[in-house]
Amino acid sequence: MPDLKETLGYNYLHHTKFNRKTIREKERPSISPGEAFKGYGDVKKISLPVSWQKTGAELEELLQKRRSVRQFSNENLSLEDLAFLLWSMQGVTAQAGPYLLRTAPSAGALYPVETYLAVDRVDGVDAGLYHFDVRNFQLECLTDQSVSGLVARGALDQGFVSRAAVTVIWSAVFRRNMVKYGHRGLRYIMLDCGHICQNLLLAAESLDLKACPVAAFYDDELNALLDIDGVEESVIYLASVG
Repeated sequence: MPDLKETLGYNYLHHTKFNRKTIREKERPSISPGEAFKGYGDVKKISLPVSWQKTGAELEELLQKRRSVRQFSNENLSLEDLAFLLWSMQGVTAQAGPYLLRTAPSAGALYPVETYLAVDRVDGVDAGLYHFDVRNFQLECLTDQSVSGLVARGALDQGFVSRAAVTVIWSAVFRRNMVKYGHRGLRYIMLDCGHICQNLLLAAESLDLKACPVAAFYDDELNALLDIDGVEESVIYLASVG
């Protein structure tokens, strides 16, 4: 649709896509590195207490242990664990008028992020490609053939993706957000997805699972795998879990 394609957000997304031909040829801006930390020298300093550890011990432990892990065993996930991960990402927690509020915040309660799963080893679930139906808390099977190898190939041929029990693929339905927020909407979409992914990472850690987010992928290869057009809807983030 012309109105969507003319937005700054769409053009940014289009011009920053990876594909196998341009990934090494695309001109990269020459930007000098900056300082890793910012500080103010001659100002008053206040040392912060760590007494919060007494009340936030469980969350503190999860945050302390969370790391991106790229090595997974061959063990299956249970269906119950997968369900908890999905609920943690985007489970419905309340209703406010027409809006189904979820575990992760979303600008304007518009929830433009969709969740797909490349399942390889989950008890009671055939290997294949699935869509997460948030309203009914169920999986919709798009294909009952394993696609983990194709997802790994689309993720810049990173082999660990194919060894995960499940890889979560997030897409954005741009119009759902940008009809309200216009050019600035792309910022909110990416923030939404970051909230969702962090929920997944902490939930995985709570189950003694490991996960690794992936932002490097060939956009249109994964769009084609999901049968989405890359204009109205496009892949924006992945995370492998095992």
